[in-house]
Amino acid sequence: MTAAPNTVTPVTATGTIRPIAEFDRPLWQRWFATREMAIIGLLLLVLVVAAAIVPNFGSKITMTYLLLDMFPILIIALPMTAIIVTGEIDLSVASVVGLSSVLTGVLTQAGVPFTVAILLAIVGGVICGAINGFLVTAVGLPSLAVTIGTLALYRGLAVGLLGTTAVTDFPEFWTSLAKAKIGSTGVPVVVILFVVLAAIFAIMLHFTRFGRGVFAIGFSSGAARFTGVDVARTKLILFVLSGAVAALAGVYYTLRYGSARGDNATGMEMQVIAAVLLGGVSIFGGRGALHGVVAGVLLIGALASALRLANVTSDVINIITGVLLIAAVVSSSVFAAFRNRRGARLRLAGTAQAAAK
Repeated sequence: MTAAPNTVTPVTATGTIRPIAEFDRPLWQRWFATREMAIIGLLLLVLVVAAAIVPNFGSKITMTYLLLDMFPILIIALPMTAIIVTGEIDLSVASVVGLSSVLTGVLTQAGVPFTVAILLAIVGGVICGAINGFLVTAVGLPSLAVTIGTLALYRGLAVGLLGTTAVTDFPEFWTSLAKAKIGSTGVPVVVILFVVLAAIFAIMLHFTRFGRGVFAIGFSSGAARFTGVDVARTKLILFVLSGAVAALAGVYYTLRYGSARGDNATGMEMQVIAAVLLGGVSIFGGRGALHGVVAGVLLIGALASALRLANVTSDVINIITGVLLIAAVVSSSVFAAFRNRRGARLRLAGTAQAAAK
């Protein structure tokens, strides 16, 4: 029997040939009829509409500040995507940003060379991520409970180190670099760093054996372990990467605003998670793509920027972000239910076709 084009037809235990729903679709649908492309389309629509009706939204300086403001969320969302794909979560990232900021300030104030202070702050983030990963993988605690606890722990350490004071004396070269633009384009220099990190994470997640293991864990950790994936090691690596990138974001945050404080980036974790889920990553694990996540981050940033320019209060912006988060979770469940129902119909059709033969 000849299979239909673009269709995978595995044989079941009873000998029945059935199509897999994901591949029983034209190639253009598998590429473009996705949640990720829908978010990209919505982002473009928001940008066009906001530029047309909101004063100054389409200006070069607005786009510059939008990218500067969203840079820490963009880079933290990269490892967060992989973590959520495995079915875990890391709520401590904003606290790691704050702790890294404080470490950068305290070490600089103590006379440590600034490049060394940056490296030590990132090492601190690696340790924070390793603690999260150890408690999740070795001790077996739920990541939600672990990272809620370490969220408070790391924030407490940050506030404890500096109290209510702030460190504001940093090398001018570094503070200028954090806000520098590429020539007259208005594009911040830090976008280059984001592009490099995004390329690394995209290759790791979508084009390597390690990345396939990440998705396998999200579908079923037991099945992934049976096929040879080291589930504990994979999750530990992802939490360490999350801590390191959050620490890097903390260094940037310090230089961007010229201030190291224990309460820096408070609440940022919710923006990151909202953007990741809005970008098409399933909260239940097993599904997601980085291009959708990047579009989700920029969509939230563009909406917030446009609303601020339209004199909408921050409370209303937070409400809209919360609604988007709920909508992302609900739509993910609805989309999954639709796909499962469609898959069931295809299996029944395949069974009937085989019986007729």
